Amino acid sequence: MPVSSPVITRFAPSPTGMLHIGGGRTALFNWLFARHHKGQFFLRIEDTDRARSTPEAVDAILTGLKWLGLEWDGEVYRQSEHLERHGEIVQSLLNLGLAYRCYCSPEELAQMRETAKAEGKPQKYDGRWRNRDPKDAPAGIAPVIRFKAPQSGETVIRDRVQGDVTIANEQLDDLILMRSDGAPTYMLSVVVDDHDMGITHIIRGDDHLTNAARQSQIYAALEWTPPAFAHIPLIHGSDGAKLSKRHGALAIEAYRDMGYMPDAMRNYLLRLGWSHGDDEIISTEQAIEWFNLESIGKGPARLDLDKLNSISGAYLSREDDSRLSAIIVAIFDKKMGYRLSAELKERLKTAMPEFKQRAKTLNELAENMEFLVLPRPLPVTGKAAKQLNTDAKRMLADLETALATVQTWTQESIEAAIRDFAETKGLKFGKVAQPLRAALTGGAASPGIFDLLTVLGREESLGRIADQAAA
Repeated sequence: MPVSSPVITRFAPSPTGMLHIGGGRTALFNWLFARHHKGQFFLRIEDTDRARSTPEAVDAILTGLKWLGLEWDGEVYRQSEHLERHGEIVQSLLNLGLAYRCYCSPEELAQMRETAKAEGKPQKYDGRWRNRDPKDAPAGIAPVIRFKAPQSGETVIRDRVQGDVTIANEQLDDLILMRSDGAPTYMLSVVVDDHDMGITHIIRGDDHLTNAARQSQIYAALEWTPPAFAHIPLIHGSDGAKLSKRHGALAIEAYRDMGYMPDAMRNYLLRLGWSHGDDEIISTEQAIEWFNLESIGKGPARLDLDKLNSISGAYLSREDDSRLSAIIVAIFDKKMGYRLSAELKERLKTAMPEFKQRAKTLNELAENMEFLVLPRPLPVTGKAAKQLNTDAKRMLADLETALATVQTWTQESIEAAIRDFAETKGLKFGKVAQPLRAALTGGAASPGIFDLLTVLGREESLGRIADQAAA
């Protein structure tokens, strides 16, 4: 579908908690759509709920978006800074006779709901102050201001994902535009802000479909052109149930802390409900080129951590060795307290081509490579310790003597020396390699033994073998 220019999208979170995976995906889709059309992507903090909004939540949202690489255009728009403008619009609706003051007490509203519930009717406001003379207002009740919603006919949302969505107007009551304390409601503020910011496309979760109908009515009352709507199906758990923490639905920062790279996370979020043929690994540049609303699925996406790990592993395997080594050095520094010498940093870089193929996250990669930088003597635990029995230690002492004669420490010369040693001793290669791996790593798994000896270098390799032979 052709799109008029310029495109302006927005991500508008409420700062009442962390930025979760669903919000991250919504932000990504808005960002990609704007970048695809060379438009603008704005960030609006909807902080009119002062009781629940916190500075910590704002910081978490900003940090999460920056980590994902979703930089917004211009300054952050804070809804709370535009309350006066919202109030002006409410007053204009009052002046036009499209809004009215409602003096219902909390007790009346509660009774209204109970009566509707008992009669099996929708629990909504019954409009009792819609056409009533304000002179009848009871003393001591600060009024709310309600919108005079159409009571008949239908409201149709021309949705770019869901298709046409029709809602009977009789299902919608006269929503509150302004609370009794003078604070505008979310429903009113969103319309005013989107209009004033020039938003052309609203891309958000399909739990906002009813809100879209209400907001469309406000747009019509104000004779404003509404943005195009695109409501995305929500993310579900792997079992098809509503997403929760038990499915791994965590804040974006948690995925960062678990060692996922931001470009891998963007790729994964992109594939939660959007597709381009059979492509799985999609670079950010390619995503910007390809992204459209028509390719968003109408069914809920399912959170699949195995898929996330697969995508993450693919990105690690393709990452530049120098950049990846610098990241692992930083993890060792911050999380493990290691201050690595230039020699150890170079060892990590040399080992990276092999190790990065075996990990799914940065944390796993760091854990797998930790033995490369541990001081001697290495701690040996678990299965590796069982490999180092008395016979194995005697064998290692002889092997250390044999390897000490290798002057040119290359993979080929090391392999030749070890295979000659095994043949001379009448041992199968595995009987040599397994204790040797335990001595070199302190564990039972690692890259190929010859690669390992090459990465560690002659002096470190011989030292580690001698340590375990003498232990």
